[in-house]
Amino acid sequence: MTLRLFNTLTGQLDEIVPSDGKALRMYACGPTVYDYGHIGNFRTFLQVDVLRRYLKLTGMRMLHVMNITDVDDKIIRNASAAGVPIGDYTPRYVDAFFEDLDSLRVERPEQVARATEHIAQMVSLIQKLAEAGAAYKTDDGSWYFRLKAFPEYGKLSKKDLSGMEDGARVDVDEYEKDSARDFALWKAAKPGETAWDTPIGRGRPGWHIECSAMAMEYLGESFDLHAGGEDLMFPHHENEIAQSETVTHKPLARHWMHVRFLLVDGRKMSKSEGNFYTLRDLLLKGYKASAIRLALISVPYRHQLNFTFDGLTEATNAIDRLRTFHQRVTKGSFPAGSNPALQAAAGKARTEYMAALANDLNTAEARAPIFDLIRTANTAIDQGQFLAGDRDAILAVLADFDAVFDVLEDRDDEPTRRALAWAEQSGRMAEVAPELLARQSLTDEAIDALVAERTLAKRQRNFARADQIRNELAEKGIVLEDAKDGVRWKRK
Repeated sequence: MTLRLFNTLTGQLDEIVPSDGKALRMYACGPTVYDYGHIGNFRTFLQVDVLRRYLKLTGMRMLHVMNITDVDDKIIRNASAAGVPIGDYTPRYVDAFFEDLDSLRVERPEQVARATEHIAQMVSLIQKLAEAGAAYKTDDGSWYFRLKAFPEYGKLSKKDLSGMEDGARVDVDEYEKDSARDFALWKAAKPGETAWDTPIGRGRPGWHIECSAMAMEYLGESFDLHAGGEDLMFPHHENEIAQSETVTHKPLARHWMHVRFLLVDGRKMSKSEGNFYTLRDLLLKGYKASAIRLALISVPYRHQLNFTFDGLTEATNAIDRLRTFHQRVTKGSFPAGSNPALQAAAGKARTEYMAALANDLNTAEARAPIFDLIRTANTAIDQGQFLAGDRDAILAVLADFDAVFDVLEDRDDEPTRRALAWAEQSGRMAEVAPELLARQSLTDEAIDALVAERTLAKRQRNFARADQIRNELAEKGIVLEDAKDGVRWKRK
């Protein structure tokens, strides 16, 4: 089913198809690695993950490129404060970023491009801009893009730039330039700053030139789709378009996807508001990585998400329902045959699920038919109307759901263990929720032993001990479920 995705450039839903008929060529702006990523950052990366997973589910091949900005003003400032070169400062945040992506089950792009490894490509692009008369050098050795050289500037964001007068002070940290609207391509070296010796002078790249150079290096002068957060639309993506298309005279990207900001408890997320959370903060509070994933993708990418702890609890409960149902269907014993009503319900659920995602990745509408199917199938099981031939049809729908949402398999222990190890190394154990420590103190083997002891106690009619074990496990976040085929347990 062909995806129709909102295109910021055209202002309408456009079909997503590979222009070469082979693989979709997509560039998505990655992190600036000056600190740990926050949940607003990860909402964007997760929504891009939903996009690529759905396209792969429909059979489309991908060539997905993501940049790592490992040189910029914040990185230089923080590295200087830490007294280390940026080459020693950024690696731990690069590693942390990918560790967090793994915790959230975000698929890796086919190509990761680090800014510091592509200086030559950036310099070459600046030289081409200079040859075209669109770049100029200031007295201190910096290079700027002459915005007057690109009359279409603003076509992506639809901003009216007429109010910005030449000579206005817009960036206090930028060097002197011909016009206030011109933006930096290359910043001349300052004492103590990281810099490169190049044919255009000693210095470092501006932020915007990085993405243009790396995108075109791996995807060509014109590619299918460019994605990022809504905060990047202006000026970053406008500047990418201007400096790229001035040289190539081709559309940089045919399609532009922008993910909305999130709010936290109805307010903009900020440290001053006390509502600023990294993924690690939430894991140390005892929330599961899978629940964080589901909470951040359940609201469609073009809608503003109001992130709350009640929402995280709802996501946790939804995942419990999914996993419990999956286990019930997988391990249950059912009579031979098939139920036409259930077969039809499974087909209807899949059709509605795929149609919702094909309509601008509407993840909220996509969830609804899946949980309707779970409700219908559970009722059929309770009434003895679920037959052995229905199992595969139901599991196939769940597999398609999980191909995109990826929350069905319980892989939450590892992210939690990594977060606890990080907290111990960072001296932040005081931030760990006590119930999380209690929960992690029990190994799977210890839980199995207690469950076995409880089962034996019940057989011996020692109900007091059986109840005591259940209560002890519940206090440590372990839930027991008594079923016909034995006792199942799960961590909250």
